[in-house]
Amino acid sequence: MSHFLSPAEDLLIVEAVQLAEKGTSGEIRVHFAKKIKKDVLTDAKNTFEELKMHQTKVRNGVLIYMVLQEKQFSIIGDIGIDQKTGDSFWQSCRNAMQIEFSKGEIALGIIKGIEAVKEVLKKDFPYQNEDVNELSDEISKDE
Repeated sequence: MSHFLSPAEDLLIVEAVQLAEKGTSGEIRVHFAKKIKKDVLTDAKNTFEELKMHQTKVRNGVLIYMVLQEKQFSIIGDIGIDQKTGDSFWQSCRNAMQIEFSKGEIALGIIKGIEAVKEVLKKDFPYQNEDVNELSDEISKDE
């Protein structure tokens, strides 16, 4: 459990990740951090590597990095995705999420981000018969 959300909300997020990954070879992870160590983007990049998200076959992992206690988050993708999208894509994902967060709908905001990422991944990294789930779909968190 993320400890910021209910078990039911955690389950909805995991199910959204699993549904998103059914149509793509891409990998999506959600991570909850307790606090910002350096800055939210640097911390997200460090967590991306710690979770070995840069080791997917076609470098198409996406991390939604949440620091709820400090009301900050970041959404980042690996080099394979960055080569196909621009900064405007990531900003549109952030905006969709932020709208829900501003209403206090944290789980829904995360799910909106997952759904936005899914559309790009389906287009640029379609599911292939030989695809395997390379990364856990579970929410990770700082210990």
